[in-house]
Amino acid sequence: MEMKKKVISILIFFNCVFIVAAQPVKLKKVFADAGKQATVMLTSIEEGSKNNPDLVSPRTLQGTDLKLVPSRDWTSGFFPGELWYLYEYTGQQKWKQQAQLRTAFIEKEKTNGGTHDMGFKIYCSVGNGYRLTHDEHYKDVIIQSAKTLSTRFNKKTGVLRSWDNTAGKWDYPVIIDNMMNLELLFVATQLSGDSSFYKIAVSHANTTLQNHFRADNSSYHVVDYDTATGRVIKKTTHQGYSNESAWARGQAWGIYGFTVCYRFTKDIRYLQQAEKIAAFMLNHSNMPKDLVPYWDYNAPQIPNEERDVSAAAVLASALYELAGFSKNGKEYAAKAGIIITSLTNTYRSPIGESKGFILLHSTGSKPGKSEIDVPLSYADYYYLEALLRSKKKD
Repeated sequence: MEMKKKVISILIFFNCVFIVAAQPVKLKKVFADAGKQATVMLTSIEEGSKNNPDLVSPRTLQGTDLKLVPSRDWTSGFFPGELWYLYEYTGQQKWKQQAQLRTAFIEKEKTNGGTHDMGFKIYCSVGNGYRLTHDEHYKDVIIQSAKTLSTRFNKKTGVLRSWDNTAGKWDYPVIIDNMMNLELLFVATQLSGDSSFYKIAVSHANTTLQNHFRADNSSYHVVDYDTATGRVIKKTTHQGYSNESAWARGQAWGIYGFTVCYRFTKDIRYLQQAEKIAAFMLNHSNMPKDLVPYWDYNAPQIPNEERDVSAAAVLASALYELAGFSKNGKEYAAKAGIIITSLTNTYRSPIGESKGFILLHSTGSKPGKSEIDVPLSYADYYYLEALLRSKKKD
């Protein structure tokens, strides 16, 4: 009888632990904390840009110092996007006003044809602004940005070029990250009626689907094309551990990008690819139990390798949207919930610290010895986006 009581007590204990662990994140509290951090960040930006007004957005911390970047940096649109998300959740005009102000600094990138990162810069800032306000000015910026991005499309290769000035290393490099630019093109077709943007997005997605993935559905980071023939020259990496390894954030970009493509086209191949990448990431033997991946699934010193919180945030946001399309929806939403709970409970900065960044422990480029185990603006952006998507899912 005594043994039976002990067994029952143990079962009750573990059941209570599970219930506590499974409790959803309290969005009101998390967004209140995010607002406090955004307030700190706005002050930090003001102080950091006094001597250089071209520095308009936060990217990371260098030691204890805030690293600010100009609008041309690929990360410039994320903080304005965070402010739009704060406005979306709270409805408070102060966040709308700050979002408008910070977005205005990014708009000139609409004519910058020297970069492929138009989606990150313009759609995360101006795109969210248009979605929430329907401001015709924002509409015009989005359409012009799509026109500029389209100049980087090569009909022979069928894809948008990623980096310029790569002579000696790549001829025509295309990175998996480039899937994140396609939403801008799809939306531009909806807003303008110009189907050329849509066709470029579909061509890029189809070519990426054909050439970027291995048999296990992991993705190469960089695929290099011959512009004379359109054939693939080589498949390599820039931010992953090795050419044949699975760089964590790259895998997350893939899930997110193909889910977006399915949203706009309803092409079942895109949905299936997103599901395949999700299976690779979530079921991998090197995925930690808290579902915050190491920076590369094949990093040699796992479990003594840095995590990449930014990859986890992108993955969570993508899974919430994928859940709405897939027969595995309940599973994806549950996995996204685990990630969000992990990030919220374990990876957040203390309030008032880190110059206002929300999340810690991201990895930008381990091979480049850059931005290792630091906060990153895009981790915060996709974290807030995932939180909003969790609310809509509920």
